[in-house]
Amino acid sequence: MRTIELIKEIQNLPIQKRIYVIEKTIQSIRKQEDSNQLRKAADMLYSDYLSDKELTLFTNLDFENFYETR
Repeated sequence: MRTIELIKEIQNLPIQKRIYVIEKTIQSIRKQEDSNQLRKAADMLYSDYLSDKELTLFTNLDFENFYETR
């Protein structure tokens, strides 16, 4: 479906359903943008994690048993 056809279909909906479509579209855009930003940040730091052992020092403890003290 082309964009113009889609817009015409949305305009034919009752106001409550149009608002619902807009809200869901905005949520989808925000979710995609958040995902893109996280991916970019991870890509930017990837080489640092490969070369800087101080950043991964505590990963040696990942398989250690953890006991919470109270």
